[in-house]
Amino acid sequence: MRIAILTSGILPVPAVQGGAVETLVDFYLDYNDRHQLHDITVYSVWHPDFERHHGLKSQVNHYIYIKVDGWWKKVKKKVYQARHGKEYYHYTIEYYLHEALKHIRTQQYDIILIENRPGYALKLKDVTDARIVYHLHNEKLSTQVARYQEIYDAASRILTVSDYIKSRVQTINPQDTKTRTVHNGIDLLAFRQMPAKAPMQLNADDFLLVYSGRVNREKGIMELIEAMKQLKEHRNIKLLVIGSSFYGNANNENDFAKKLKEMAEPLKDRIIFTGFIPYSDMPNYLSRADVAVIPSVWDDPFPTTVLEAQAMGLPIITTRRGGIPEEVTEENAILLDTDEHFVDNLAKAILDLYEHPEKRKAMSEAALKRVPYFSKERYAHEFFEALERV
Repeated sequence: MRIAILTSGILPVPAVQGGAVETLVDFYLDYNDRHQLHDITVYSVWHPDFERHHGLKSQVNHYIYIKVDGWWKKVKKKVYQARHGKEYYHYTIEYYLHEALKHIRTQQYDIILIENRPGYALKLKDVTDARIVYHLHNEKLSTQVARYQEIYDAASRILTVSDYIKSRVQTINPQDTKTRTVHNGIDLLAFRQMPAKAPMQLNADDFLLVYSGRVNREKGIMELIEAMKQLKEHRNIKLLVIGSSFYGNANNENDFAKKLKEMAEPLKDRIIFTGFIPYSDMPNYLSRADVAVIPSVWDDPFPTTVLEAQAMGLPIITTRRGGIPEEVTEENAILLDTDEHFVDNLAKAILDLYEHPEKRKAMSEAALKRVPYFSKERYAHEFFEALERV
């Protein structure tokens, strides 16, 4: 089949600037390249680091670059905004779509896959006869979004990263049959190899917790620091916070991140903020940890940080929110409710694992047994199997 991929219009594919969605796109494109399944064209914003990316050598994956940065492009985007006014997405995203549609009009695709921007279909359905498929990584299609019925009706198939996101789509149509869950995967080999130790000063008896992900309110990092304050008497319990305010921009520290560091000041010798860490270095840092804490206080659709912690054999403390319960079991994770007792229970869970090494060992073994299902190969295979049935 001839397949076109419409990306987010923000981060590039290949994922030279990171991004969970973009990395998952890379996984299935790599699978397509190795198995020579389909002729795929990716519409991506341009980035200078593309030139060094091995993915561009593929004979079956092709890339159409759309430049959206630079002073001249800023002028063109502003002109576009002035002419079109308020549209479904921000004008910078709509400009990317506008440029992509110019090329799509000239092509004959069998399927056009939209990555996490189902609103693209409002314009796309008028310029192509291709079947339209959505790949939803977040709650982008439910009765709570604008023009939901029109967007839902435009799709031939809807792929979701979790049953939780599928359930949100089904608020539109409880008898829905075109939505299918394809759980995400990760590169298990990268998280199983024996990594070099990350540079940080730890004592032999230190008990290291690790938080990884964007540093923002809904990820629960503030509650985690509050829990650490409750454990102030246990001076060898330390916390490693890996991540920045927005993806790969290590210098983009927002007000929330600054407030966190102020909160952590009384425990500054026990809370380590790394800032942004390249994805390839993540196993180095996770290998130092005793427990992973993923304290999301929102309905996190399917965080890959959970899968990465499992792949490293880490016991996990997390929450019953969104798609997280689909990733773990009671054998390898402590699942907490995000109620008024959340901080207290978070502190208790940390102390429980700190005081019971035999429990940590059993949870670690359970994690390593569970994680093979979440391979990037299984993910890509199921992904294309779902597309081929459209």
